[in-house]
Amino acid sequence: MKAARGTVFKYGDNVDTDVIIPARYLNTTDGSELARHCMEDIDKDFASKVKAGDIIVADKNFGCGSSREHAPLAIKCAGVSCVVAKSFARIFYRNSINIGLPIIECEEAAEAIKAGDVVNIDFDSGIITDETTGKSYKGQAFPPFMQKIIDSEGLINYINQK
Repeated sequence: MKAARGTVFKYGDNVDTDVIIPARYLNTTDGSELARHCMEDIDKDFASKVKAGDIIVADKNFGCGSSREHAPLAIKCAGVSCVVAKSFARIFYRNSINIGLPIIECEEAAEAIKAGDVVNIDFDSGIITDETTGKSYKGQAFPPFMQKIIDSEGLINYINQK
């Protein structure tokens, strides 16, 4: 499985799906359109500043709220390579894996990593390295079957490859 490396966008607790992708944009499933509005109600500059490979780091309960798949899709289509958080809402966790967005729970990393840090994540081991500070953290690695789903860019693609 691949690794991720990018600059961090940092958020706090309880980032809900309504701020990840506001309800007023739920009339589309077009990834590029969703990406243009990703995080705009919590970080109006996110969509214009995020680059392919960047990483979101957040505190607890990331992705709480409604069960819309639009939220992880908007994040993925914006170019984010991984989301690291203390914890995730369970439905957001499942939706992320289903669309092929890597997410890792790691309380220590979520507390220590700052906005603007450059982070490298090894998905096989779950090791999160903050290249800015030189510190590493052990996140929750993906089981092999989940790695295959993410590598396939989501559950549907994974099933269709079988």
